[in-house]
This record gives sequence, C-alpha cells and structure tokens, in this order.
Amino acid sequence: MDLDDLDTPSLVIDLDTLERNIGEMAAVAREAGVRLRPHTKTHKSPEIARMQVDAGATGITVAKLGEAEVMADAGLDDLLIAFPLVGERKLGRLRELLERAQVRLSLDDVEVAEGVGRVGKELGRDVPVLVEVDTGLHRMGREAGDPSARLALDIAGVPGVEVVGLLTHAGHAYRAGDPGELRTIATREAMDVLDTAERCEHEGLPIREISVGSTPTAGVAAAVDGVTEIRPGTYVFNDVQQMRLGIATEETCAATVLATVVARPTAERFLIDGGTKSFSSDGGDGPPFPGRGVVVGRPDLVLDFMSEEHGVGHLVGDAELRIGERLQVIPLHVCSTVNLFDAAFGVRDRVVEREIAIAARGKVQ
Repeated sequence: MDLDDLDTPSLVIDLDTLERNIGEMAAVAREAGVRLRPHTKTHKSPEIARMQVDAGATGITVAKLGEAEVMADAGLDDLLIAFPLVGERKLGRLRELLERAQVRLSLDDVEVAEGVGRVGKELGRDVPVLVEVDTGLHRMGREAGDPSARLALDIAGVPGVEVVGLLTHAGHAYRAGDPGELRTIATREAMDVLDTAERCEHEGLPIREISVGSTPTAGVAAAVDGVTEIRPGTYVFNDVQQMRLGIATEETCAATVLATVVARPTAERFLIDGGTKSFSSDGGDGPPFPGRGVVVGRPDLVLDFMSEEHGVGHLVGDAELRIGERLQVIPLHVCSTVNLFDAAFGVRDRVVEREIAIAARGKVQ
C-alpha cells in the first residue's frame, strides 16, 4: 500500500526516522554509562517498546497500571510504573502483575507506600519503590534535599516495600526560554536528586538508583556523575514542542497526522479533516513555529485553530492549495495525539510497510 492509499485522518510513522531516534537515544545512554528506561506513554505500543529494548533499553516506564498490563501481556517484563497506585482495586491488579513481571513503582507518600507494602507482605517479598523528588515542576514529590530525604526514610520504614532509589521529572524544562536555560534545568534536575540521595545515605539509607530525564533534559542529565537511569519518552517521535526547544527538527519528527484539505471557504482560509479528536488540544501556540501543528514541507501553511473535527488554517503569501490535497502535520504534543488512534501506519519511502497497534491507548486506569 502506498501512503496515498491511506484514508484520512491517519497516524503515520516514518520508520527510518523512528529507528534513527531510538538508536540515537540508546547511544546517549550507552556513552554516558547510564541505563535507558524509556517512557512508553508516548507511543503506547508494545511493538515500539520492543524496538527500544532491542536497541539497548534495560526496561520500560509506563504511566498507568493499565499500560503496564498491556506491556506485560506482550512479554515486556521489566517495568517502572511512574505513578502512585491508590485503592484496593489497583493494589489487587498490582499483586497479579507482580507475579508475572519485575515491577517497581514511584510514589511520594507514606500512606501510598503502606498500601503497596500490604501487597508485598502478601507476596512474601518487598516491592521496590522509588521516591519522587520535586526538582521544580511542582507536580509530585517533596522539595529536594531534607524534605525528600526525610520522606524516603519514612517510606523505608514501611513493611513490604524497599526504597531502591529516587526519581524526578523536570517537566518545567518545557518552559525553558533558550538552550542555556534548558541546560541549567537539566543539570539542576540531576544535582538536586543526587544531593537528596547523599542526605539519605548520611542517615543510613543507601540509594542505588537515580532516575531522571525527560526528552529535553536526558542528554545533559545523563552526563552528570551519579545518575544511573534516564527515562525520556517523546524522543521516539518528537513533536512541535521539541522543535520549539531546539531538540528536534522537522526531519527528526517521526509521527505525523495525514489529513485531507476539505474546504477553501476564502482565498486565505483552508480546512482539513482533522481537529482536536485527531490532534488533541494539548500544547500552545508559540514561536518560532506558530499554529496548531507544523505542516511538513509547507511553511506557507499555518493551522490557526481546531474544533472537534475541523482544522482551520490560512495560506501565507502566494501559497496555493487545492481541495483534495493531502498534508502531513506534525502535532504539537505527540503523546496525547497518539492516544487518539487505535493504530498507526509504519511507512518507509512512502510505502506502508505495516500497521502498528496502539495497544495501550485509553489505558488510563
């Protein structure tokens, strides 16, 4: 099947770019001497997770228990669930998962650890956990340093769990204004967790794992002495957010949404057959790539806004565009875009090689 034979909107993955991105991040981790545990929330595909492991990843990260179950069903059995598990229903599922896979969890509260500890006691073994540290995102975790060290010590006293390390996510790196600020955030991310680990060890709690690194910060954080693991996710596909940070280019973005021009109401305006139900509404407008996505090879087209099924844009200068033309659009935020599709089409040189199941899409529980 040729790319032109696909119906629209469709999620398209350039396999050459995907393979190159996977290989490059594996090389970053290998050269820095750290383990790579990529976050699969970006692609939600056991097939792509297997490609990452085959390229050198030591395991994978997931956001939700449902994603972990899908990956374990596919034979991927070294899992980090980077999300607190709360409630008896989830703890029951965790117990079943621990009987067929190596699982570690991240958390930031003693009460949550006590629930996990009950599962560990039922199984007769400690569940490995990483304590999340807030290094500036102000989402989960206590402040780095003494507050997080005290928390880690308290959690280490919970029967049925073993504190094996510290974890952080410097998501505020996406707000960096320039490469220098981005590098500072990445370095601070690693140093704050290492400082917390030193305080833990001073109090008698050994810390084996220092797990850091989003896609924008992974390369810098991996090079900080003492870091043991990086967890980037978006790098497999990249998106406009990464382009705005200078981390990616149009050529390194592997995932696009193929859409058709369906209307030209005025000389300046055009519409495509994909809106927020194909691209999501994540990610804001901003320089140097304005609009709701980047149209590949067409800087003369700008997507201004989206409703549920319509993408509305305008032509720049003397641009020409006909109804029926097909456009490939790089999404602002590829992770939430992928979650809107049941399958993607893997393409090489415009030939559709295979369909890739997004098997963990919708697994939010």
